[in-house]
Amino acid sequence: MTSDVPTPGQRLGRYILDRLLGQGGFAWVYAAHREDDNPFAVKVLKPRYATDPAFESRFRQEAAFAADLKHPNIVHIEEVGSEDGIAFFAMDLYPDSLSARLARDTVVPEPEAVQIATGVAQALAFAHERSLVHRDIKPDNILLATEGRPVLADFGIARAVSGYVAATGFMMTVGTPAYISPEQAQGRPFDGRSDLYSLGITLYRMVTGEVPFKSKDWFELARMHVEDRPEPPRNRRPEISKRLERIVLRLLAKHPDDRHPSATALLDDLADIGARTHPTSDMPVPDGYLRDSKTLKSEEEAKRWWKKW
Repeated sequence: MTSDVPTPGQRLGRYILDRLLGQGGFAWVYAAHREDDNPFAVKVLKPRYATDPAFESRFRQEAAFAADLKHPNIVHIEEVGSEDGIAFFAMDLYPDSLSARLARDTVVPEPEAVQIATGVAQALAFAHERSLVHRDIKPDNILLATEGRPVLADFGIARAVSGYVAATGFMMTVGTPAYISPEQAQGRPFDGRSDLYSLGITLYRMVTGEVPFKSKDWFELARMHVEDRPEPPRNRRPEISKRLERIVLRLLAKHPDDRHPSATALLDDLADIGARTHPTSDMPVPDGYLRDSKTLKSEEEAKRWWKKW
C-alpha cells in the first residue's frame, strides 16, 4: 500500500478509520467509528479520481443525491464530506454481504434467495420510480443486516461515473463483466430493466452457486451476455422450483422487452413463488432469449465500453 492509501487511525472529518474492508476501481471502503463510538463504513475516493475536479464533484454530488434515498433496502448515507483533498462519504456499517455469504456457503437456499431478491427488487422499484438506475447490481453491492435484510449499496458511484462519462467523453463502462446486461455490453441505451437482468444473474448465482456465463476474456464474456442462451438453473440444481427457474430465465432475456417490465412486476412474481396463486403457465418465459439480439461489431468497438476500472 502506498502513502496515498488512508491508514487505520486516520481521521476524516468526524470519522476515525479502523480497518480496510475492501476496494473497487474507484474507492476504498473502511470500517470506521465516530467519537460517540457509533460504527460506520466510510467510502474514500481514490486519488486518481479525487484529483480530477470533474469526477470528484460528481462523486460528491451523486453521493449526496443517494443520501436522499430513504428506503429500508437502500444503504443509508450519513454524510458526504471532504478532508485535506480526500472525498468520502460515510454510511451505515453492515455485518455481512451477499458476496461474503456466497464465499462461505456457495449456494443460498431458495426461500432465502427469494427473500434477498425481493428486498433488492423493492429497492429498485423505489429507485426506478425516481428515474434512478443502479447500473451495477451484484453480490458485492448487496449488504446484509443482522436479521438478514438485504440493503443495496453504491447508487452514488454508478451515477457519478455515468455522468462523468457523458460530460467528458472518457470511455468507461459502469458495471461488472459477469453481471452486466446485454445493453450495457453493447453500449446501447438502457433503463431499469438492465438492473433486472443483473439481479437475474445474481439470483442465478445464489441458487446454483455459479454465474451463467464465465470467461477469463472480457470480450468473450460480453459476447456471451449478448448472444448465448443461459443454461436453465434446474439443469445445474434440479431441486430449484420451476417457478423460480421461470422467473430467473425471464430476467435473463436478451431483449429488455422480454423481461419483467418493472421491478414491481418482478415483485409480484416473486411473491407468487410462496403463495402459488397462479399456475406456472401464467409466468411465461420468452420463447427465444435471443430476440433482436445484436452481436458486438468488433473487439475494438467493444473496448470503448469495456475499459476496466
